[in-house]
Amino acid sequence: MATANYVPPEDRFLCSICLDVFTDPVTIPCGHNFCKTCITEHWDTSDRCQCPMCNKEFNTRPELHVNTFISEMVAEFRQSAQQKASSSSSSSSSSEQQVFKPGEVPCDVCTETKLKALKSCLVCLTSYCETHLEPHLTASSLKRHQLIDPVENLEDRMCPKHDKPLELFCKTDQTCVCMLCTVSDHKMHDVVPLKEGYEGEKAELETETQQMIQKRQLKIEEIKHSVDLSKEEADREVAEGVQVFTALESVERGQANLINTIKEKQKTTENQAEDLIKELEQEISELEKRSSEVEQVTHSEDHLILLQRFMSLKVAPPTKDWTEVSIHSSHEGTVVRAVVQLEETFSKEMKKLLDEAELKRVQKYAVDVTLDPDTAHPKLILSDGGKQVSDGDVKRNLPDNPERFSDRPCVLGKQSFSSGRFYFEVQVKGKTEWTLGVARESINRKGDITLGPQWGNWTIWLRNGNEYRALDGPSVLLSLKSQPQKVGVFVDYEEGLVSFYDVDAAALIYSFTGCSFTEKLYPLFGPGLNDGGKNSTPLIISPVRVN
Repeated sequence: MATANYVPPEDRFLCSICLDVFTDPVTIPCGHNFCKTCITEHWDTSDRCQCPMCNKEFNTRPELHVNTFISEMVAEFRQSAQQKASSSSSSSSSSEQQVFKPGEVPCDVCTETKLKALKSCLVCLTSYCETHLEPHLTASSLKRHQLIDPVENLEDRMCPKHDKPLELFCKTDQTCVCMLCTVSDHKMHDVVPLKEGYEGEKAELETETQQMIQKRQLKIEEIKHSVDLSKEEADREVAEGVQVFTALESVERGQANLINTIKEKQKTTENQAEDLIKELEQEISELEKRSSEVEQVTHSEDHLILLQRFMSLKVAPPTKDWTEVSIHSSHEGTVVRAVVQLEETFSKEMKKLLDEAELKRVQKYAVDVTLDPDTAHPKLILSDGGKQVSDGDVKRNLPDNPERFSDRPCVLGKQSFSSGRFYFEVQVKGKTEWTLGVARESINRKGDITLGPQWGNWTIWLRNGNEYRALDGPSVLLSLKSQPQKVGVFVDYEEGLVSFYDVDAAALIYSFTGCSFTEKLYPLFGPGLNDGGKNSTPLIISPVRVN
């Protein structure tokens, strides 16, 4: 038989929605009890009117009335719990070791002497001393609550919109949310528990930080390598300068000035590299510090604090994009410019040395070029590898696509260039007619085509076996000492320069200067008419070999 002072277990008076003691308890038709405010808010934010416990659905929202019997039982329970808490607080207040001190988290339940909190509950949003923590260790319903080391500002863990605990993480919006948020503002979003969100964000942040460190370390190596290459080039330039100026007794002073200029430029390059490396090392230091902070916060069990800390760590990583940062040599052409100033004193031998040095310089920008069959005139025959082209005399039946030349027997390279420098070589040995150069993408492909810069092409040609012309405006008849067997084509897009070289003689044939390039440029090849077999030898794109 039950005694008169029997108090039912605490979990009978807990609302299954807020997990707290009932406030204005109401009973719905299926028999389950909830706080009046909790069930009202639940139905307001849900698509259907159903019981959160048994999922029984109601066609119309039930009228809610406070269950007076349960309400009285709850009142008795609250009074009993308060008396017990007051008694426990009084009996333990004499313990000096547990009294709350500055810098510690106090118990939120103690009413007189505040004791030091032993744990904080992420469900109740309350911190408890050893005495007031006891129900969480004994009551079956409270044992499910999540306890962590004491923390302050537990109110920050409540959703400002729904006044519910922040116990989920929305990966879509990168923010912490409550249960009600998942059926309103964050419906259909990718939502996971705090722990899973923390682990994912931690892994992502660690990976991102390590990748940024690695990129900057690689950039340091790239810059150091660029400095080494620059130094090698500087040494070659000095050697060539010494060779040139030693042959001219009257320009010993010019030799010294040239070497000093090169060394000063090299010093500038090294200083620039030093500054970049210092900046990169500073960013690596910051990132390693950031990585250390990530490691430090991972020892906490508080996933909300961890996620919020990760969000702050992700706010301001180094933002500089190092992808396009590099060290460029400033030595190129130093010897050439110095020699041009003294060209009146140069002998034929010095001129040859100069031309060889210039050809070696442009050959460094060699690119792999292949022929584009979609642009080839129907009479042209291309090799399988796309490296040779000749005139076949017979016009084949090919699709007249917009890219194809319909009248002039020409073909473009597949590769296009819209910046920087590029160079390629073409064997013209045995031919009596050919056209070589570059053309902009919008060059007219149909009907008769006029060659010249004003029509979007920069070319030279051979006609009648020995007549060489640069198709400039106006065209220029070229006087060459020997017939080129291999022609080199060099383009500096930003400089607006197109130059042609006799590769074997290491001699400049002609340069188009002051060009204005605004479109993609394509290599252009015209093997000339077959001429009854006299000009049947193909144009051959040759691999570049630096002498």
